[in-house]
Amino acid sequence: MIRIVIAENQQMLLEAISSLLNLEEDIEIVGQASNGEEAITLVNQLQPDVCIMDMEMPVMSGLEAAEALKSFECKVIILTTFRRTGYFQLALKANVSGYLLKDGPSEELACSIRRIMDGERIYSPELTDESSNNNTREMGVLGLLADGQTTNEPSNQQRNPIGTVRKYFSTIKDKMKLPAG
Repeated sequence: MIRIVIAENQQMLLEAISSLLNLEEDIEIVGQASNGEEAITLVNQLQPDVCIMDMEMPVMSGLEAAEALKSFECKVIILTTFRRTGYFQLALKANVSGYLLKDGPSEELACSIRRIMDGERIYSPELTDESSNNNTREMGVLGLLADGQTTNEPSNQQRNPIGTVRKYFSTIKDKMKLPAG
């Protein structure tokens, strides 16, 4: 059973998402919060597998809460309505496992939750910054690196040889303007 805490400041939407996900046989909503601060408290108390948060909430935003939850075992999924320049990079920095649009079907959210629990990272293409110009493979490699994969380890998910992973890592570092090494 996948245990989930949901944080959403719009009560009707919070209840709708909770109700729809509770219909899934392998998902259980264990807590609901109306802001990021409450979400952190619930994650600390309930130890869920996943915390789904709205991007913009009062008291503490979803991104701020995600940053605070980086040291927890709980995977964080950020939901948003609008694409905002720079938010994708902040989501990556906060190490979120998913950055998704709210307007997708509930089955898509449930499927994304399962895939994230299997170790994938899922970012809606519509939410990625155009300026980053990262292609799908680069994003997959970046996700593996965020999960602790090194350039000396072949990628099981991407099935890329080590040299290709190194190439993508170098491309990502160049685009993010990180120092070589």
